[in-house]
Amino acid sequence: MGFAAKIKDFFGFTGPLPEGFFDDLGDLLVEGDLGPGLAMKLVDRLQALSKKEKITEPGPLRERFAKLLEDGLVVLDPDTLVEGESPALILLLGVNGTGKTTTAAKLAARYRSRGRNPILAAADTFRAGAVDQLKIHGQRLKIRVVAHRQGGDPAAVVYDAMEAALAGGGDLVIADTAGRMHTKTALVEELKKIDRVLETRLNRTETAPMARCIKWLVLDATTGRNALSQAEIFHGAVPLDGVILTKYDSGARGGVVFSLSAELKLPTVFLCNGEGYEHIRPFDPAAFAESFAGRN
Repeated sequence: MGFAAKIKDFFGFTGPLPEGFFDDLGDLLVEGDLGPGLAMKLVDRLQALSKKEKITEPGPLRERFAKLLEDGLVVLDPDTLVEGESPALILLLGVNGTGKTTTAAKLAARYRSRGRNPILAAADTFRAGAVDQLKIHGQRLKIRVVAHRQGGDPAAVVYDAMEAALAGGGDLVIADTAGRMHTKTALVEELKKIDRVLETRLNRTETAPMARCIKWLVLDATTGRNALSQAEIFHGAVPLDGVILTKYDSGARGGVVFSLSAELKLPTVFLCNGEGYEHIRPFDPAAFAESFAGRN
């Protein structure tokens, strides 16, 4: 039985709350990737609410639980960062295998449908095939891709894509970056270098400056608490604006979203649940909390 079914079953009975109900809920939340500290805090708050409001049955309690989850989320509308800024830059970060390249294409397709003219920057110059993969997406979508040779300087690719946008070639740059293991110093230093190049370019005033650099970390929902460890390291190297959660389907528990908000104050901005360009949607805090609590 998957986590969603377990939590639905846990609250899905009638009658009074059994002894040990809150302890069992805490164990279940840890299984759902919340982490023991956050799980304990939520259970304590829920137990206090049940006493204060004299709630003795699971139905009303699950409703309060979903609201507690929602209230703990850091909320950010990603379109408020992107739309209205021209040109703008989205820098996608994350380890290999999280789906960064496909996510870059999904974002390009999404914002083009909303009236933007995106450019894709193939700044993952280290992973074999990454540049070609992004070029294929560009061809399918009929979107320009700025790329250098494999093994080239990622910061230079991003810089050139920004220059192309500033020259009138587009109004949104979406950059796919390298994703070698996040624990390796070389990758962290490379990301810091890209960040320095961006800040230098953003502060130039002799031409119209890039409006802003938006840094989103792409995380695989199926990796559970390991995703939080990745976020801690990337956020320490390059301050992030939010998280995109990929592969969010029946195999993902999703509790790490609440930990990202509680521990790192990072909002989740998009969920991806398929390979199609249309399989990306803005994060809905209320709907996510309801789903996690087994209310839909």
